[in-house]
Order: sequence, then C-alpha cells, then structure tokens
Amino acid sequence: MVDAVEFHDRMLSLGLARVSEAAAMASAKLVGRGDEKAADQAAVNAMREQLNMLDIQGVVVIGEGERDEAPMLYIGEEVGSGDGPAVDIALDPLEGTTLTAKDMPNALTVIAMAPRGTLLHAPDVYMDKLAIGPGFAKDVVSLDMSPAERIKALAKARKCHPNDITVCILERPRHEAMIEEVRATGAAIRLITDGDVAGVIHCAEAEQTGIDMYMGSGGAPEGVLAAAALKCMGGQIWGRLMFRNDDERGRAKKAGITDLNRIYALDDLVTQDVIFAATGVTDGSILAGIRREPTYLETETILMRSKTGSVRRMQYRNPTS
Repeated sequence: MVDAVEFHDRMLSLGLARVSEAAAMASAKLVGRGDEKAADQAAVNAMREQLNMLDIQGVVVIGEGERDEAPMLYIGEEVGSGDGPAVDIALDPLEGTTLTAKDMPNALTVIAMAPRGTLLHAPDVYMDKLAIGPGFAKDVVSLDMSPAERIKALAKARKCHPNDITVCILERPRHEAMIEEVRATGAAIRLITDGDVAGVIHCAEAEQTGIDMYMGSGGAPEGVLAAAALKCMGGQIWGRLMFRNDDERGRAKKAGITDLNRIYALDDLVTQDVIFAATGVTDGSILAGIRREPTYLETETILMRSKTGSVRRMQYRNPTS
C-alpha cells in the first residue's frame, strides 16, 4: 500500500470532477433515445479518455466487469499517465443506463478514487445492503436484524414513530417480502427502478431527500461506490456478498475475498480517505440533469473529499459550437 501522503486528494479532486462531467456530456445526446448500450459506451469512452489525462498510476478495481466481458474500463485495467500516486479507481460510467434510455430521473455518472489497496475489490455479484445517514450511534441497525427490527431501532434512535421513517428500496420481485414487512411497521417506502448508488446517497441528506434508510440487494460494485460517497458525507453502510452459484464464489476468491459470509462496514469497504464525484445525466433528487441550450451544455456535479468532509456542487457550461 502506498503511503497516504502521496495521495494528494485536493489536487486530484478537480480532475476527477472533469472525468465525471465528460462522461455525462458524452451520454447527453442519447438521453431518451432508447439505446442503453450506446449511452453506456459513450460514457465509458469519455471517462476513459479523461482518466488517461490524469497524472496517476490508476487501477480500476470497480469497473464495467471482467476483462473478457468489458472492452473498456474493465476490472484491473490501468489508467492514467503512469506518473503520480498509485490509486484505486471505482466507477460506474453511467449509473442508470435504463434511466438514461427512457429519460427517467436519477441517472448519474459516478467515480471514486483512493490510495492503492484501500477500496474493496468487490466482485460483480449481488450484495445485501443497509445504509443510514449521519448522526446515529454506531451499529444502531444491522444486517442481522429483520427489516421490521431495523425500522423500530431507527425510529427509537430518532425518538419518533415508525410511521415517520421512509425507506428506499430497489423495486424488484426479490424484495416483495421485505417491502411487505416494512409497510407492516407503518413506515413509508420510496421504490426506485434503478440507481442504488443514488438510493444510498439519499440517506446522507435525509432532511432534503426524505429518505432515512436504504435496504435491499443490488450490485456489490455499486455498494463500494455508495460507501465512498458516505465516507465523505457521513452515515453508515453495511454490505454482505451474496452468491448464487460456484462461479460467483470463484469470482470472489479471485478478487482475494476469503470469508464469503463477512459483513463489511463502511471502513471495511473504503479503508482510507477517498474522493468522489458524480454528475447528473437526468434530473434527480440529488443532482440536476444535463441542460441542453442552443449553444452549450450545462452539467451539475457533486464533488466530495472524505479528508475534509467537504461537499461542493459545481455547474459547468460547455459550448457546443
């Protein structure tokens, strides 16, 4: 592992924002066009090009998939100029390809960077996730609790009734029993069709988003990206990898994971300081989507550093002619 002093997060943060912005602008012309693959590829190409302009020795640890499945930004791909600090890169060039293709809310481009060896090399499998915002005692809720127990525990910590709790859950058939149990407590649910990185980030700004808790299973790589955001904004997240077959267990072992039943807390998913950037592609509750004007594109980006807890919102106007 590199010495943390070599990771000059302040100097690298603006470059990371440019990477996120470029991916969003590249996918802008494909919003609402019904072509998920083309939108994703446009974002991938732009993100890769910008990453290679940064003075880093970067390795993609959370990417588009295994090398044989992803022609660009695959897990293990080296990016950057080859100079500067050795870093881990976690990215989702277009979180919400379906949202983009259908012009639905909360599509984002997302990227995080941390010193080499400090981001969990999560395999491309499902992860059972639970997240809450800042201001609570450690482990006030846990993955070992039932959904109803989590609601009651959080309500007790907030000194409110379960009716005052709102939970964000990915709308999938596998979550039907969980949804029923949560609603039986009196808590409200905001269902999302895609984009669980944004779903987790909602918890960090509960007063603005109205979301108190996120729970349910989704991609493990997205869990690491969400943890990077919470490391900067505050909050707690837990994740446990889920395996459907021996092939998926083999992926985990290949990634260096030996305890297949381990529950990862925030500081296990992201062990040192991290920088995180996300740019809105379509309008959402976290970021405004891309605005197309006759002579320019305008984006909104959130840029965060865990070292200082700083959160910047930036608008970028790029001429189109």
